[in-house]
Amino acid sequence: MTGRYRPGRRAARTPGADPDATPPPARPARERTPQEQRDALIGYAFRALGQRALTEAELRAKLEKRSDDPDLIAAVLARVQELGYQDDAQVARAEGSRRGVGSLRVRQTLKRRGLTDDLIRETVEARDPEGEAQVVRELLARRWSSFARKRDPQASAFSFLARRGFTGNVIWPAIREHVASLPEGEGPGGALPDDPEGRPEDWE
Repeated sequence: MTGRYRPGRRAARTPGADPDATPPPARPARERTPQEQRDALIGYAFRALGQRALTEAELRAKLEKRSDDPDLIAAVLARVQELGYQDDAQVARAEGSRRGVGSLRVRQTLKRRGLTDDLIRETVEARDPEGEAQVVRELLARRWSSFARKRDPQASAFSFLARRGFTGNVIWPAIREHVASLPEGEGPGGALPDDPEGRPEDWE
Protein backbone atom coordinates (compact mmCIF):
# COMPACT_ATOMS: atom_id res chain seq x y z
CA MET A 1 0.00 0.00 0.00
CA THR A 2 1.40 3.35 -0.98
CA GLY A 3 1.51 6.41 1.28
CA ARG A 4 1.97 4.40 4.50
CA TYR A 5 4.80 5.54 6.77
CA ARG A 6 7.56 3.01 7.14
CA PRO A 7 10.32 3.36 9.75
CA GLY A 8 13.61 4.30 8.16
CA ARG A 9 12.08 5.87 5.07
CA ARG A 10 13.05 9.42 4.21
CA ALA A 11 10.33 12.04 4.39
CA ALA A 12 8.93 12.94 1.02
CA ARG A 13 10.51 16.01 -0.54
CA THR A 14 8.49 18.79 -2.05
CA PRO A 15 9.03 18.66 -5.80
CA GLY A 16 11.46 21.31 -6.91
CA ALA A 17 12.73 22.05 -3.36
CA ASP A 18 16.46 22.66 -2.97
CA PRO A 19 17.80 19.88 -0.66
CA ASP A 20 20.72 22.09 0.42
CA ALA A 21 18.59 25.11 1.27
CA THR A 22 18.90 26.47 4.85
CA PRO A 23 15.62 26.07 6.79
CA PRO A 24 13.93 29.36 7.66
CA PRO A 25 14.86 30.75 11.11
CA ALA A 26 12.51 30.11 14.01
CA ARG A 27 10.12 32.92 14.72
CA PRO A 28 11.32 35.00 17.71
CA ALA A 29 9.27 34.72 20.88
CA ARG A 30 6.70 37.45 21.24
CA GLU A 31 7.76 40.09 23.74
CA ARG A 32 5.47 40.13 26.76
CA THR A 33 3.31 43.14 27.38
CA PRO A 34 3.88 45.25 30.53
CA GLN A 35 0.75 43.71 32.08
CA GLU A 36 2.01 40.18 31.34
CA GLN A 37 5.39 41.04 32.88
CA ARG A 38 3.67 42.41 35.98
CA ASP A 39 1.43 39.36 36.33
CA ALA A 40 4.38 36.98 35.94
CA LEU A 41 6.43 38.82 38.56
CA ILE A 42 3.53 38.95 41.02
CA GLY A 43 2.98 35.24 40.52
CA TYR A 44 6.63 34.60 41.28
CA ALA A 45 6.44 36.78 44.40
CA PHE A 46 3.46 34.80 45.70
CA ARG A 47 5.25 31.50 45.11
CA ALA A 48 8.34 32.75 46.94
CA LEU A 49 6.28 33.98 49.88
CA GLY A 50 4.39 30.69 49.95
CA GLN A 51 7.62 28.85 50.72
CA ARG A 52 8.61 31.00 53.73
CA ALA A 53 7.99 34.42 55.22
CA LEU A 54 10.35 36.92 53.62
CA THR A 55 11.40 40.41 54.59
CA GLU A 56 10.98 43.18 52.05
CA ALA A 57 14.74 43.19 51.47
CA GLU A 58 14.79 39.43 50.85
CA LEU A 59 11.84 39.52 48.46
CA ARG A 60 13.27 42.52 46.62
CA ALA A 61 16.55 40.63 46.09
CA LYS A 62 14.62 37.72 44.57
CA LEU A 63 12.58 39.97 42.29
CA GLU A 64 15.71 41.76 41.08
CA LYS A 65 16.93 38.42 39.73
CA ARG A 66 13.78 38.24 37.58
CA SER A 67 13.47 41.84 36.42
CA ASP A 68 15.71 44.86 35.90
CA ASP A 69 12.77 47.27 36.01
CA PRO A 70 12.89 49.05 39.42
CA ASP A 71 9.42 50.57 38.93
CA LEU A 72 7.90 47.16 38.24
CA ILE A 73 9.63 45.65 41.29
CA ALA A 74 8.38 48.49 43.49
CA ALA A 75 4.83 48.00 42.18
CA VAL A 76 4.91 44.25 42.88
CA LEU A 77 6.27 44.80 46.40
CA ALA A 78 3.58 47.37 47.11
CA ARG A 79 0.88 45.01 45.86
CA VAL A 80 1.85 41.98 47.93
CA GLN A 81 2.21 44.23 50.99
CA GLU A 82 -1.19 45.79 50.33
CA LEU A 83 -2.71 42.29 50.25
CA GLY A 84 -0.96 41.39 53.51
CA TYR A 85 1.34 38.72 52.10
CA GLN A 86 4.54 40.53 53.06
CA ASP A 87 5.01 42.36 56.36
CA ASP A 88 8.38 43.10 57.96
CA ALA A 89 6.78 43.62 61.38
CA GLN A 90 5.27 40.14 61.18
CA VAL A 91 8.63 38.60 60.31
CA ALA A 92 10.25 40.49 63.21
CA ARG A 93 7.62 39.26 65.68
CA ALA A 94 8.14 35.67 64.58
CA GLU A 95 11.91 35.92 65.05
CA GLY A 96 11.48 37.74 68.36
CA SER A 97 9.27 34.97 69.76
CA ARG A 98 11.77 32.18 69.05
CA ARG A 99 12.68 30.18 72.13
CA GLY A 100 16.12 28.74 72.72
CA VAL A 101 17.95 31.81 71.44
CA GLY A 102 18.91 35.08 73.11
CA SER A 103 18.37 38.71 72.23
CA LEU A 104 21.76 39.03 70.59
CA ARG A 105 20.98 36.19 68.18
CA VAL A 106 17.60 37.75 67.39
CA ARG A 107 19.24 41.11 66.73
CA GLN A 108 21.86 39.56 64.45
CA THR A 109 19.30 37.53 62.50
CA LEU A 110 17.01 40.50 61.91
CA LYS A 111 19.92 42.66 60.80
CA ARG A 112 21.10 39.98 58.38
CA ARG A 113 17.58 39.75 56.95
CA GLY A 114 17.57 43.46 56.16
CA LEU A 115 15.15 44.92 58.71
CA THR A 116 15.44 48.52 59.85
CA ASP A 117 17.30 49.46 63.01
CA ASP A 118 14.09 50.83 64.57
CA LEU A 119 12.18 47.60 64.00
CA ILE A 120 15.09 45.53 65.30
CA ARG A 121 15.27 47.64 68.45
CA GLU A 122 11.50 47.40 69.03
CA THR A 123 11.60 43.62 68.57
CA VAL A 124 14.48 43.08 70.99
CA GLU A 125 13.01 45.41 73.60
CA ALA A 126 9.69 43.54 73.41
CA ARG A 127 11.31 40.29 74.56
CA ASP A 128 10.65 39.28 78.16
CA PRO A 129 13.93 39.34 80.15
CA GLU A 130 12.58 36.91 82.75
CA GLY A 131 11.41 34.58 80.00
CA GLU A 132 14.87 34.65 78.48
CA ALA A 133 16.46 33.91 81.86
CA GLN A 134 14.08 30.96 82.30
CA VAL A 135 15.10 29.56 78.92
CA VAL A 136 18.77 29.76 80.00
CA ARG A 137 17.97 27.88 83.22
CA GLU A 138 16.13 25.18 81.27
CA LEU A 139 19.02 24.80 78.82
CA LEU A 140 21.49 24.48 81.70
CA ALA A 141 19.39 21.82 83.41
CA ARG A 142 19.02 19.85 80.17
CA ARG A 143 22.63 20.12 78.98
CA TRP A 144 24.61 20.19 82.21
CA SER A 145 25.54 16.50 82.11
CA SER A 146 27.42 17.09 78.85
CA PHE A 147 29.10 20.24 80.21
CA ALA A 148 30.16 18.33 83.32
CA ARG A 149 32.32 16.02 81.19
CA LYS A 150 34.38 18.97 79.97
CA ARG A 151 37.61 20.14 81.58
CA ASP A 152 35.92 23.40 82.57
CA PRO A 153 32.14 22.83 82.74
CA GLN A 154 31.22 26.41 83.61
CA ALA A 155 33.24 27.88 80.76
CA SER A 156 31.76 25.31 78.36
CA ALA A 157 28.24 26.19 79.48
CA PHE A 158 28.96 29.90 79.11
CA SER A 159 30.32 29.46 75.56
CA PHE A 160 27.33 27.33 74.54
CA LEU A 161 24.82 29.90 75.77
CA ALA A 162 26.77 32.85 74.34
CA ARG A 163 26.77 31.20 70.92
CA ARG A 164 22.99 31.08 71.16
CA GLY A 165 22.95 34.82 71.61
CA PHE A 166 22.28 35.15 75.32
CA THR A 167 24.01 38.02 77.09
CA GLY A 168 26.48 37.62 79.92
CA ASN A 169 24.23 39.32 82.45
CA VAL A 170 21.68 36.53 81.85
CA ILE A 171 24.14 33.64 81.62
CA TRP A 172 26.30 34.48 84.64
CA PRO A 173 23.57 34.41 87.34
CA ALA A 174 21.95 31.32 85.82
CA ILE A 175 25.20 29.32 85.93
CA ARG A 176 25.90 30.41 89.50
CA GLU A 177 22.37 29.46 90.50
CA HIS A 178 22.63 26.08 88.81
CA VAL A 179 26.02 25.26 90.33
CA ALA A 180 24.74 26.22 93.79
CA SER A 181 21.81 23.84 93.38
CA LEU A 182 24.01 20.82 92.62
CA PRO A 183 24.34 18.18 95.40
CA GLU A 184 27.38 18.66 97.59
CA GLY A 185 30.46 17.22 95.97
CA GLU A 186 29.07 17.51 92.44
CA GLY A 187 29.87 21.17 92.00
CA PRO A 188 32.29 21.52 89.08
CA GLY A 189 35.51 23.44 89.22
CA GLY A 190 36.60 26.08 86.79
CA ALA A 191 35.81 29.75 86.62
CA LEU A 192 33.52 31.65 84.34
CA PRO A 193 35.10 33.75 81.60
CA ASP A 194 36.35 37.13 82.76
CA ASP A 195 34.21 38.90 80.16
CA PRO A 196 30.57 37.94 80.76
CA GLU A 197 29.54 40.22 77.95
CA GLY A 198 31.65 38.39 75.36
CA ARG A 199 29.94 38.15 72.01
CA PRO A 200 31.22 35.26 69.91
CA GLU A 201 30.87 35.74 66.19
CA ASP A 202 29.82 32.15 65.48
CA TRP A 203 26.24 32.38 66.72
CA GLU A 204 25.06 30.83 63.47
